[in-house]
Amino acid sequence: MIHIDQKTHTTPTGTAIIVLTPIGRLDITTAWQFRLKLQECISKLSRYVVVNLSQVNFIDSSGLTSLVAGMRDADKVQGSFRICNVHPEAKLVFEVTMMDSVFEIFETEEEATDGISRSMAT
Repeated sequence: MIHIDQKTHTTPTGTAIIVLTPIGRLDITTAWQFRLKLQECISKLSRYVVVNLSQVNFIDSSGLTSLVAGMRDADKVQGSFRICNVHPEAKLVFEVTMMDSVFEIFETEEEATDGISRSMAT
């Protein structure tokens, strides 16, 4: 079981951005739960999602797959899927698999949400 904190950031234009912060490991035992949470958020709450990985100290291929699936879901509905605050231990996995070039990765949650706000304003 993985614990996932969820909050909503509202842009100046009133659009909701869902910020999910999984806590613990994002691996074969928890990735499916996280995947379902992403699907639910994108289909029911907002097509704009930021995943804060500051509390994830381990991620494996299953975890990466759940993130890729979330990004695809957001793309299908012309949304935005961003990752921020990647834990140093998890960052290595992104770099080794070259997934750091696939995702939009930001240093802070604020940078990620502000970027969505700006892209919607243009």
